[in-house]
Amino acid sequence: MERDDQEVAESVIAACSDSLHFARRQGADGLNFYQRRPTDIMIQLTKMPNESEEQFIWRLGRAKDCGELDLEWEEIADIINKECREDESEYRNESAYRKPYQQAKRFYEAGVFKDLTAEAYIKIMQEQTRSLKMEKQKVRDEKLELNRWMRQQARDELICEKICDEVKALPPVEFPALIPCEPRNTEAVLCFADTHYGTEFEIKGLFGNVLNRYSPEIFGERMFNLLCQAIRIIEEKGLTRLHVFSLGDEIDGILRVSQLMKLRHGVVESTIQYAEYISNWLNELTKHVHVDFYSVCGNHTELRMLGQPKGTFTEDNMTMVINEFIKTRLADNANFTFHHNETGLIYNNICGYNVLGIHGEVKNLGMALTTFTNTYGVMIDILVGAHKHHLSMETVGRDKEVISVPSVIGIDDYAMSLGKTSNPGALMFFVEEGKGIVEQRNLKLNDGNTPVGK
Repeated sequence: MERDDQEVAESVIAACSDSLHFARRQGADGLNFYQRRPTDIMIQLTKMPNESEEQFIWRLGRAKDCGELDLEWEEIADIINKECREDESEYRNESAYRKPYQQAKRFYEAGVFKDLTAEAYIKIMQEQTRSLKMEKQKVRDEKLELNRWMRQQARDELICEKICDEVKALPPVEFPALIPCEPRNTEAVLCFADTHYGTEFEIKGLFGNVLNRYSPEIFGERMFNLLCQAIRIIEEKGLTRLHVFSLGDEIDGILRVSQLMKLRHGVVESTIQYAEYISNWLNELTKHVHVDFYSVCGNHTELRMLGQPKGTFTEDNMTMVINEFIKTRLADNANFTFHHNETGLIYNNICGYNVLGIHGEVKNLGMALTTFTNTYGVMIDILVGAHKHHLSMETVGRDKEVISVPSVIGIDDYAMSLGKTSNPGALMFFVEEGKGIVEQRNLKLNDGNTPVGK
């Protein structure tokens, strides 16, 4: 074959390279010539529609290994680059295609994909997709939980910072001299509850008369009234020890959003103001008697973050802040003892009788006495509660009494909606050894049994 004929052959082969495949050979005279493969199998060297780059590489690589494509990997790389890369600066060398193919071939020949039909592949991909979605959902849930925890931590830190700032601004407390406690067979218990400090309102009657009005100032007036009545009884009875029960709901505004509208101050500021007032109130009482102080958490002081229902955050209650405040302020008062019970309830044995104090969110105090007795395995003789804002006493057995104490706040909108009204007040009762409750004093806190402000 002459050189001119060789050039013609080469041009023909080049023109038909997409459909006919020839092998280049070198003759004895040194000229190249092309011989058509004996297999006569045609391999499409362009990327087919809907064929991915990886599928294209795999098809050409398999064709080369099977002898259907007599090209080197450098030539195959040129074909792939032209089919898959528009910009020549993005062209890759042969190893960029050969090595991934060889790795895939190794797994293929090891039988990894032998049972992988189209349906099986789709099923596997669906399972992997579901698994990936589940992992993403877990990550989202973890982020939500972390954000919720961070918000709670930030809220707690803010409350602590506010409390610390308020406490630093308070003047020191002056404590009275020690009062010796003489053993006696009769001891007194002073109970007050439902002060709902911070709220302001006015309840009117049919003729425009005021049935009850309340504010931080009126709270102070009523507590001063209670202090004076308690001191008179202490002097009258010659008491040297007095048990004081605070039965919850010290502040207002946490239970319902509507209550926030009636608050003069924020919840934290109201808590600090109440805690400081009651600390000074107790300190004043210790000038006349040794005070054993007890406290229980109420429902209105429970923090209900993130719109959660009652009982979700039982450990987050502003009464705990108030208690810590009181303990800190009166820590060096020799006439003051703070009693804490791990149950969050009030409990002590007074003159031989087991006395339990609760806030009072129970349907029936008599049944509750039996329930608490069975729960704690201790015979409860006297159960004291509040919450209902009115006074009631009932004998439920031999030397067994249940008591609901009145409220300092008196009538409010909620009580009016229930049709249950009573005077603001507190209660003091006396427990005698061997007899139980022998006397009680209903300490009314309005003036002359007439509505406050009348």
